[in-house]
Amino acid sequence: MKSKYLAAALLGAALLSGSAVAQNATTDRSNVNLAANHKEGQWRSSKLIGVNVYNENNEKIGDINELIVDKSGKVDEVILGVGGFLGVGEHYVAVPMDKLKWSNEPVRSTTSSAAPSNNAKSTATTGEANRGNLASEKWYPDHAVFNATKDQLKAMPQFKYD
Repeated sequence: MKSKYLAAALLGAALLSGSAVAQNATTDRSNVNLAANHKEGQWRSSKLIGVNVYNENNEKIGDINELIVDKSGKVDEVILGVGGFLGVGEHYVAVPMDKLKWSNEPVRSTTSSAAPSNNAKSTATTGEANRGNLASEKWYPDHAVFNATKDQLKAMPQFKYD
């Protein structure tokens, strides 16, 4: 009979301590939720990889291959891949993040073709076909602009991955 009371007491204690833990978890989660929502002007770094880079003449000069961050998490440099074919023979250069201009609008074509841009992160390939095309909804800009030609970038020192 004593074992029955002992089991009931243990079960009651476990249930009471479980609800106390649940209350603490709820309180802790409320602090985390302060930064859980996407804000306008924020992009996912994983979505920036592959974004095309154009010059001011709307000529594609490369694409983003890597983001280099400092120890505080600020993006210092963007590694652009220039030239090559399917990643083979690409020349990698580091450009300062603050020298890139970001655009949410598609590149204006100089031809009469209505073909879509060559952006590697199209909504159809990222599983976002049912979402809108606003940059804030797709979590990345349409493209970046850097004031250089492809030849100027190829003449820059090669970025080396150690």
